[in-house]
Amino acid sequence: MKDRVVISPTTRQEGHAELVMEVDDEGIVTKGMYFSITPVRGLEKMVLNKAPETAPVLCQRICGVCPIPHTLASAEAMDMALGIEIPKAAKLLRKAVAAAHGINSAAIHHFLVAPDVVPEDKFVDAVNSVSEVRKHVQYVVDMIAGEGIHPSDVRVGGMARNITPFTKERLIERMTALKPKLEAHVEFIKNCVLEAGLPADLGVVNQPLMAVDATYGSNEFDMSKFSEVLPEAWYDDPEIGKRGCSVIPLWEGQNVETGPRARMEKFAGFKDKGVVAQHVARADEMIKNYNACLEALDAIDPAAPANVSYDKRGTGELGFGVIEGPRGTDVHMAKVVEGKTQFYSAIVPTTWNIPTMGPATEGFHHDFGPHVIRAYDPCLSCATHVMVVDDEDKSILKNEMVRI
Repeated sequence: MKDRVVISPTTRQEGHAELVMEVDDEGIVTKGMYFSITPVRGLEKMVLNKAPETAPVLCQRICGVCPIPHTLASAEAMDMALGIEIPKAAKLLRKAVAAAHGINSAAIHHFLVAPDVVPEDKFVDAVNSVSEVRKHVQYVVDMIAGEGIHPSDVRVGGMARNITPFTKERLIERMTALKPKLEAHVEFIKNCVLEAGLPADLGVVNQPLMAVDATYGSNEFDMSKFSEVLPEAWYDDPEIGKRGCSVIPLWEGQNVETGPRARMEKFAGFKDKGVVAQHVARADEMIKNYNACLEALDAIDPAAPANVSYDKRGTGELGFGVIEGPRGTDVHMAKVVEGKTQFYSAIVPTTWNIPTMGPATEGFHHDFGPHVIRAYDPCLSCATHVMVVDDEDKSILKNEMVRI
């Protein structure tokens, strides 16, 4: 006889999510469904019929954990939609910001999972280590992007300004001083994860990988390979699916795995899978982002221009901003006609991973509780975009939810 275990709302992510598990007589999870129930915010609709520069300002508010990827993806989508080639200095500044933020966000993730993987007598050490890492990398983000939370200096056309020679020197000094502390933090977290006693096969999936770059630099997205389906069509139980507030994106008809483990496998030869591997990959990726940030800072010419003027009327073509955010590939799409945004859509990192949450729970005893979720993902609510309901019976209008 099957039993159903529902955790609603779940915690450790912005907004709300729901986990529904089917459990057999032996307490083994045979199926899991994990989806966002965060109310729709409509940010993609707010930017329509407004100037293209509005989009990065509004769409960076999609998430408070990863505002940098959303700002960069939005700005780059608009850059392409307007036919802009940003200067080399701007690209390097954006790369440094993205890499520094990647380290910061991974450290936040480590704080979120610390109650599960860090021994009680080392918990204070873990918190202090996270704080020390974040202090250094957030300084980099603040100095280049203006602010760490809502980066005001990432602009359509490049950056608001270049950094000064003194700022460049100061940032390199701070990052150089961080290196031994960061290396110690990475080893500390990896050891805690490996010794936490999590089952080796917990969260193992074998889906295709979604990752366009090891850190930052690629802006490619093939629309012909992309499709979306409604959650009520994806999950076996349509009544459960109706509670989902996000569509399911597919790549070549399949759900994919994105995020640090996917990047590390695709670009660094990382082979391990599952929850433990995800945490190890995330820690190792901090070093990759550190190197990327330092390389970008070193290559910046403070005397070079960091922005360009541009024709605001737009090309009328679809522009893409594809950024490897801390939790996966973040894709923003925009079209500008006669100076106004006529189309805008975002496919956020967690959305790609949602379909893999179900199989990740299968075969495990439900006493593991919420931490059977393979990614501990704090950003599930970012997957919430648009819901269209019937005014009378409040049912979801299937034919319009994806297309609107």
